[in-house]
Amino acid sequence: MTDYERYGDYQPAERSGSAWGLGITLLLVGLGAGALTALLFAPRTGVQTRRILRRKYEGALEGINERAEELRERGADWVEKARDLAEKATDAAEYAREKVERVTPLGRKR
Repeated sequence: MTDYERYGDYQPAERSGSAWGLGITLLLVGLGAGALTALLFAPRTGVQTRRILRRKYEGALEGINERAEELRERGADWVEKARDLAEKATDAAEYAREKVERVTPLGRKR
């Protein structure tokens, strides 16, 4: 008796993918409502609040740009190392090919 006959047809579990989507949507709506409520009841004037938000936005944008530049530099380093390794592998393969050709008799192929 095969495993298929023993256990029968495979029946996937009933999971609703839309439940996750609905949960995430409700979470985002709740976060937005909380942020709006916090802004409405903040003890600062609108001008002060906008100034603070602008500064935080610019600081976050600067931090993201710095991090992106660091990652770009690291990526460039990795690419350079990969090119060096590929060149070494090509050189090693060529060296091995030359050695095998010297050892293998001309009329005989494997």
